[in-house]
Amino acid sequence: MAELKAAPDLQMHYEVDDFTDPWKPSDVILMIHGNNESGAAWYGWVPPLARKYRIVRPDMRGFGQSTPMARKFPWTLDTVINDYLALIDSLGVERFHLVGAKIGGVIGRAFAARHPKRVRTLTVAGSPPPVRADAATRAARVREVEEQGIAHWARRSMGARLGSQFPKAGVEWWINYMARTDMASEAGFAGTINFSDISADIPNIRCPMLVITTQESGLASVEQTRAWQQQVPQSELVVLPGDSFHAAATDPDACARALLDFVRRHPIL
Repeated sequence: MAELKAAPDLQMHYEVDDFTDPWKPSDVILMIHGNNESGAAWYGWVPPLARKYRIVRPDMRGFGQSTPMARKFPWTLDTVINDYLALIDSLGVERFHLVGAKIGGVIGRAFAARHPKRVRTLTVAGSPPPVRADAATRAARVREVEEQGIAHWARRSMGARLGSQFPKAGVEWWINYMARTDMASEAGFAGTINFSDISADIPNIRCPMLVITTQESGLASVEQTRAWQQQVPQSELVVLPGDSFHAAATDPDACARALLDFVRRHPIL
């Protein structure tokens, strides 16, 4: 467990998992979690990855054990990206593999496009399309969490998030885990970052990119996902069976295997 003063208004909590051979150099994987989550969401990915890579799992500003944000905090994608850059710079890492789930995949795509010299490969798991919703949907989403609470919203949406086959005990764990999020942070984030338009960033992604989705994801059809994935050279789409949209949570082993295979086949020269 560690913390970094990543910005004047942010004490960022993060974890580093490193079970690589200490006499060998190892690349870094930076993992960006989704909305109402923290670095703890990657629990299923760490065992297969940390033997080969140094895993860095931060809590985004406003979430987990990082500093909560005021309701009127002026969220921007660049602010969030710069937090991660401050962290990775503090660790002395120049280039790294980037993994993002759900809205973390939106942030990750913008990150790779805007800082191409830093990102070796990009993996996006269960993430929405580049353009997501209209203003009315955004306003309704914020109103729901402010008036009825995060737990209510999490429970209402959990069936689509985790799909029909996820165990009931796991569903309850995820509801309780997400409900711990600071309300002011979530309301501000949901009305801004959560519905970011990154359509202009997609064509500017130059690193190899792996996209993981499920056959019946509620975020987008396979065809809709393939439409933006194919805008990126050296990109691949992996479609897993199932009807969850949070593939990173429901299929961590399959996702981690796909990442390891993808990175192995795209060595950095």
